[in-house]
Amino acid sequence: MAFPSPVKAIAPMLIAMVITWFIYVPIHEMLHVAGCVGTGGSVDQLEIAPRYGGTILAEHIPFVVSGGDYAGRLSGFDTKGSDLCYLATDFGPFLLTVLFGVALVKMCMKKRRPILFGIAMVVGLAPFYNMPGDYFEMGSIITTRVVTVLTGGGPDIAFVGIRSDDVFTLIQNIFTKPVDLGLASWGSVVIALLLVGVSLVVDVFLAFATYAVGGAVAGLAVKPAVLADAPQPR
Repeated sequence: MAFPSPVKAIAPMLIAMVITWFIYVPIHEMLHVAGCVGTGGSVDQLEIAPRYGGTILAEHIPFVVSGGDYAGRLSGFDTKGSDLCYLATDFGPFLLTVLFGVALVKMCMKKRRPILFGIAMVVGLAPFYNMPGDYFEMGSIITTRVVTVLTGGGPDIAFVGIRSDDVFTLIQNIFTKPVDLGLASWGSVVIALLLVGVSLVVDVFLAFATYAVGGAVAGLAVKPAVLADAPQPR
């Protein structure tokens, strides 16, 4: 029995994944904007690299700036002091994962669909490759808010400096520029590192929870189709 060449499956998958990635990045960033504005915040600067359409978008959208150190980053926004708005800003793009990304992954697991799998890799698995970024930021928002409440803090968030969308840069800055993060002593640095660790645990939980919710949504979408195809009683 002859088996299909792996190249015939891998090549279209990789091509679909690359094309989807370049389309997904600006959509991802605009959904951050939607999450912020839709929950009462405001946006004044969104950075998108030129290779992802930043130059073109900057000509038509006032708050878009072409460039930056990342593929895309919401670098100027105001949540009006609301952590719910902050969380919505971070989570906005992952509605795509919940609504149809996970469904695509599950469809590809049942049947070989290389092109669809390339799309599913980008959209359906987004929570996992965003764990060092958006999901860590969500974890750090929750962790610092809980610490603030437990310590009887007022409106000022405890260890607000560890709220970050780049955990690797954050850890580097904790060691090299602690004062810039509001860490005035080695004791506060140690506590900050512990909170980073807790935030990472929350981060992982949130990523898997998002995928699980997406799986539940996919199940709701599939069941009606299965029932429709089932033989009807006479």
